[in-house]
Amino acid sequence: MAAQCCCRKAPGAEAAPARPPPEPPPALDVASASSAQLFRLRHLQLGLELRPEARELAGCLVLELCARRPAPRALVLDAHPALRLHSAAFRRAPAAAAAAAAEPPCAFAFAAPGPGPAPPPPLPAFCEAPGAEPACCPLAFRVDPFTDYGSSLTVTLPPELQAHQPFQVILRYTSTDAPAIWWLDPELTYGSAKPFVFTQGHSVCNRSFFPCFDTPAVKCTYSAVVKAPSGVQVLMSATQSTYVEEEGVYRFHMEHPVPAYLVALVAGDLQPADIGPRSRVWAEPCLLPTATSKLSGAVEQWLSAAERLYGPYLWGRYDIVFLPPSFPIVAMENPCLTFIISSILESDEFLVIDVIHEVAHSWFGNAVTNATWEEMWLSEGLATYAQRRITTETHGAAFTCLETAFRLDALHRQMKLLGEDSPVSKLQVKLEPGVNPSHLMNLFTYEKGYCFVYYLSQLCGDPQRFDDFLRAYVEKYKFTSVVAQDLLDSFLAFFPELKEQSVDCRAGLEFERWLNATGPPLAEPDLSQGSSLTRPVEALFQLWTAEPLEQAAASASAIDISKWRTFQTALFLDRLLDGSPLPQDVVMSLSKCYSSLLDSMNAEIRIRWLQIVVRNDYYPDLHRVRRFLESQMSRMYTIPLYEDLCTGALKSFALEVFYQTQGRLHPNLRRTIQQILSQGLGPGAEPGGAAADSEPGLLLGDEAPSSTISLRDVNVSA
Repeated sequence: MAAQCCCRKAPGAEAAPARPPPEPPPALDVASASSAQLFRLRHLQLGLELRPEARELAGCLVLELCARRPAPRALVLDAHPALRLHSAAFRRAPAAAAAAAAEPPCAFAFAAPGPGPAPPPPLPAFCEAPGAEPACCPLAFRVDPFTDYGSSLTVTLPPELQAHQPFQVILRYTSTDAPAIWWLDPELTYGSAKPFVFTQGHSVCNRSFFPCFDTPAVKCTYSAVVKAPSGVQVLMSATQSTYVEEEGVYRFHMEHPVPAYLVALVAGDLQPADIGPRSRVWAEPCLLPTATSKLSGAVEQWLSAAERLYGPYLWGRYDIVFLPPSFPIVAMENPCLTFIISSILESDEFLVIDVIHEVAHSWFGNAVTNATWEEMWLSEGLATYAQRRITTETHGAAFTCLETAFRLDALHRQMKLLGEDSPVSKLQVKLEPGVNPSHLMNLFTYEKGYCFVYYLSQLCGDPQRFDDFLRAYVEKYKFTSVVAQDLLDSFLAFFPELKEQSVDCRAGLEFERWLNATGPPLAEPDLSQGSSLTRPVEALFQLWTAEPLEQAAASASAIDISKWRTFQTALFLDRLLDGSPLPQDVVMSLSKCYSSLLDSMNAEIRIRWLQIVVRNDYYPDLHRVRRFLESQMSRMYTIPLYEDLCTGALKSFALEVFYQTQGRLHPNLRRTIQQILSQGLGPGAEPGGAAADSEPGLLLGDEAPSSTISLRDVNVSA
């Protein structure tokens, strides 16, 4: 690919022929093609123009780097086939910028729209800052296939580059149909007023947002300037943000180092409302009153509880943005700005748990990050433990034990589906080259990781002393990336008496076995403090599986589950799902007793009841399934039902509903459902007539359908 010159040549100077890029060095980890070991990334600057009509992002990326050794031959970055690089250039970093400890200059020029039809607009350009060398030289580059989820971008560097000498690499590019960038037409939003776009970088999707060292081992600060259509609000995961009205651009700066996957952007018809002294919610206008009423005052309570446990909140603001239902996971812990799916507003208890989980990530995951995706549990297991400590402080031990029982129940269900020898049940999963880390988002990462952290807390005998340890751990490693051994060494150093007892080598509970053995957790927490909430669930389930049915149903109908907590009802329905298919007379009695009541409850409850209906081929309640699928556009609710419909005798019903609703689904979700429906239809068959849209490489991470485990079984927040 030809490099384009972005600079002025000295008079009479002839351009030297560019060296061909050398072969890329070994990857930093199996999920990355980058040469990050050779460089120190000081800062990255982004100039972005959002072009919703073309579903295109035009970008200019400036990487501020230092080589760790003299004359590295090339810079290798992670990229993606959806990202088209137009030019690469080099210049030495301005002296002022190299020495500055504060926000570096972030100046980009955008073309003004002209009247009438026009050729494609030019890309954003990086403006020369005061003190910069006035010229930059073009660099040769090439893009090579790397995996099915990315590419390797190799950029040749000048041969005279010295170690520790700051320099800038300037890349201009466009990105379309990218796994990280989700474009929504107005009709796919709640308000149907304006186009919407959001990014989702976890785990390795942001390489399609901008070329980067797409590994959690590399962190840096970043700045961005974003131009968007008039009237569109832009937000990013940054500690500082301003809107410059005379320029029509938004400016952002993240003052703390973060990995590439935590750089996030959202733009659309969003309005804010304050819900605390350092928090606000952002949502489409029609959702804002509900979001505000459910979270006003609560987020500050959770932040304060977390600070008492784990030290100061490091990120300034904690805001929340509610996204349309095509957001592919429940929630994402982007610093300063949690992304969360709007449909969770129906389920108060799930909303509480999911937001507190993202709050906990502010310490575990964002401040201290797993250095490789093979140890994702370091972020998720610690965040889950911290979430439950915060929940205990704010909502009581019984509620925390109920939620934990519900999740561990799901863990054992997943274990039964996968088998105890499944390699993904290890905490230290060994990724093979080319395996997308996003596919490893499972309950073992969360719940087996939680059980190990809980076990460590029990070893020291005092949860508050363990809180002190975690506080010291965050203070020591904040804004860095760690491996499991860092955590375990710090633990034994903090508790020398435990090190003397060799607790890491206890028979059957060795730390190494916790990390590398397949199967269920080696120990689980005592949940007896939640028995007042879990015992009624067990009793009701036993009634419905007892004989004779008439007597059991009569006893069961006397129990008013409308007074239960959401997690109690969900746990009860999950137990019924585990036992499906059930005898038809049991299903009929269940429907008579509960169907109308459950139909008035939130989506987390309804999805479970409707899965029971489908798995038991209970035709009298199929109209409820149809109505649910006609109103839900979230993959977390649609995928489980379509998977269940297609494994039984109801595929024709699924096809009929899909034909009627596909126009209201996000293209990524539509492709996923098409793949589910296509299984067993014969070669070349494509529901909806969109064979060209079913390219698996365009699906986000875990978007590809699973024949055995649906998102409902996993139910993860990142």
